[in-house]
Amino acid sequence: MSAIQAAGIVNCVAYPADGSRRELPVAGIGEFLARERDGFVWVGLYEPDEPLLAQIQAEFGLHELAVEDAHHAHQRPKIEAYGDSLFIALHTAQLVDGSIRFGETHVFLGKRYLVTVRHGASLTYAPARARCEQHPELLRLGPSYALYAVLDYVVDNLQPIVREFQDELNELEQAIFAETFRRETIQRLYRLKYELTKMRLAVAPLQDILGQLVHLHPTLVREEMRLHFRDVFDHALRVNEAIDTLREMVTAAMTVNLSLVTVGQGEVVKRLAGWAALVAVPTLIASWYGMNFEHMPELAGDYSYYVVTGVTVLSAGLLYRLLKRARWL
Repeated sequence: MSAIQAAGIVNCVAYPADGSRRELPVAGIGEFLARERDGFVWVGLYEPDEPLLAQIQAEFGLHELAVEDAHHAHQRPKIEAYGDSLFIALHTAQLVDGSIRFGETHVFLGKRYLVTVRHGASLTYAPARARCEQHPELLRLGPSYALYAVLDYVVDNLQPIVREFQDELNELEQAIFAETFRRETIQRLYRLKYELTKMRLAVAPLQDILGQLVHLHPTLVREEMRLHFRDVFDHALRVNEAIDTLREMVTAAMTVNLSLVTVGQGEVVKRLAGWAALVAVPTLIASWYGMNFEHMPELAGDYSYYVVTGVTVLSAGLLYRLLKRARWL
């Protein structure tokens, strides 16, 4: 393998009509396609440079606009037809150290080739390739079967992420109903909703892509494969619905958290007001008798002090009982 190929090529494999596997250099692709009538070539690339993409373009006759999109990441998910080939851009996701990372995969599908170009945090498609090679009778269906394996692998990798989000939401719900308010809880809820929104932006366009593969492009998608793509479409639909449900639950959780915080603050204010009322009773009586008047009838009595003390304690006790019954204390 040349130095140019080594820079970005993960796999370059030919699959003859018998479903066997044959390693190829990029320079040998044209010779294989000319020699073998019914086989196809599957090339896997990871962040290739321009010379490598130019070589791949020359071997398969790829459209220059599609090659330009594949070289530059940050494409929106889409499916576009260029003559007798398709260009598909996908967003992928994976969990890395407890956080979600997003990547992209660009796919070129022709009658006798499949080229996958990965960018960023995207898992290798070696498991999808191995799965295909375990079914040589299906590999005879051509590159549309390999495309199905890649799309199915992408969608299947989204399901553990959704389950991880569900577990995190269940944990956050317990934190929401805890007795103490934690700022970290609302921060985690916001981060979860942000990641769910990004997930939805990655998953929702998959339904349009898969829908086209189910109903359109008869020259590139074998009729036998349409049921397989429909199955992947159903999986993507369930993932998208689960994401929408989780987003709604996170929004509700944020609202409930805010409401509980408001209720908690109201309870604190009620208790402060209750204690302030209790303190106000002896304060009022003490301030009344603390005025410097000489002619106050109560001052001359032998038991005035004890009477005022008793009245103060009794008034405070009655007020305490009333506030306790009203749950202000």
